[in-house]
Amino acid sequence: MEPIYLDNASTTPTAPEVLAAMKPYFTDTFGNASSVHAFGRESKEAVEEAREKVADLIGADEPREIIFTSGGTEADNLAIKGIAMQNREQGKHIITSAIEHHAVLHPCEYLEEYHGFEVTSIPVDEEGLVNPLDVAEAVRDDTVLISIMLANNEVGTIQPIAEIGKIAQQKGICFHTDAVQAVGSIPVDVNELNVDLLSLSGHKFNAPKGIGALYIRKGTRIVPFMHGGAQERGKRASTENVPSIVGMGKAAEIVKNELKEKQEKLTRLRDKLIEGIEERIDEVQLNGHRNKRLPNNVNISIRYIEGESLLLNLDLKGIAASSGSACTSGSLDPSHVLLAMGISHEIAHGSLRLTLGKYNTEAEVEHVLDVLPKIVEKLRAMSPIYNQKEA
Repeated sequence: MEPIYLDNASTTPTAPEVLAAMKPYFTDTFGNASSVHAFGRESKEAVEEAREKVADLIGADEPREIIFTSGGTEADNLAIKGIAMQNREQGKHIITSAIEHHAVLHPCEYLEEYHGFEVTSIPVDEEGLVNPLDVAEAVRDDTVLISIMLANNEVGTIQPIAEIGKIAQQKGICFHTDAVQAVGSIPVDVNELNVDLLSLSGHKFNAPKGIGALYIRKGTRIVPFMHGGAQERGKRASTENVPSIVGMGKAAEIVKNELKEKQEKLTRLRDKLIEGIEERIDEVQLNGHRNKRLPNNVNISIRYIEGESLLLNLDLKGIAASSGSACTSGSLDPSHVLLAMGISHEIAHGSLRLTLGKYNTEAEVEHVLDVLPKIVEKLRAMSPIYNQKEA
């Protein structure tokens, strides 16, 4: 069998239709979108068309509420630092959760260390869910921003963002959600979610790497942290990356049209994977909420083996997976997400994340379910802890 890619949460392949839409903007239509001549105007029109498609994907009222960035990390940084610095005279308190991506946690830590902000980290339950009441209780008179992710990148748990958004609205506090893992996998509507800012990234839904966007609700004021030209309505200086912006627009158009079908397919494959693993391997646990989870996410912990050994053995069999976020793949520490859910270091070290994409098939899932139990059996046979238990 051909190699099987089950790491779509880290990145997805660029769709052929997306690549085809991008190609002319590397060669024939190469003008700078900020130039006033015909070459520039042609590129500008392509950028604005893509902006409309991205706005349509997330239910934004106006295309101008979309600011293109280099990816989800920049979008998160712009949202958090931009809102914090804009409102620092009103207060220096930020609320976030213990399971955020580091693209949210690290900007918050930066604001604490260098600008005197205070950050309250809301805990999660054993399924990775934030309780909206905990958010409400954490609000103070000097709270200027709440940032809670829509869906977790490691365990796939979908958060009650609409409820938290209502709390933020009632308190008059800016509300940001990191929706990088959610957009392209589940329906996302900024008005239904009651958010003021939302981050997304193209390479999570078959657009190229290096392009993302930040939705900023009309009327929300924000301080840019990149300074230079007046691109993106003065919110994000730098010559527009026209080919990638076009690619993201095309990918947004495609995923909007096929989202229902894609969601149904991935949910079916996800459940087949989960049920198959639980049936064929003993002493495994599903991490994250069983039902309130992304349709493509399977995160399990397998006792008595190391996740790294499991990944290496899967790779030798032509199966690409991960143990958590690709952004922390060089770290030997257990996942901060799993630890925040109350999972022990020992069990967290045996975690495996299998994330599906639009090109995965049922035959691939069946092959993984055939291969994985054999690898687990082999690794456990070499584990002194497992053998001691068996004795």
